[in-house]
Amino acid sequence: MGVKLKNLMESLLLTKMDEVIDKLDCCKCEKCRMDIASYALNRLPPKYVATYEGEVYSKLDTLSTQYETDLLNALFQAAKVVSENPHHTLPTEISSENNTQK
Repeated sequence: MGVKLKNLMESLLLTKMDEVIDKLDCCKCEKCRMDIASYALNRLPPKYVATYEGEVYSKLDTLSTQYETDLLNALFQAAKVVSENPHHTLPTEISSENNTQK
């Protein structure tokens, strides 16, 4: 079996997002979820590992309070930005667009 590079931060962030998505006060569709994850991941340091041992060691590092705070801060900032600039039309916008076109 070959060595595979993995950004541990991605899986940690997605797991944390699943835990707090109801508190983020944002759209929960897949497009918005991926926009939030992308925005947050671009503001967090990557955590690349190439071995199982490296993954275990890095996960131990993520148990710190500061690490948890950084993840949550990045998620809440990302949710705010994505909510203010969604990349899709919201259902209420569709109905108002239809009303103005008539």
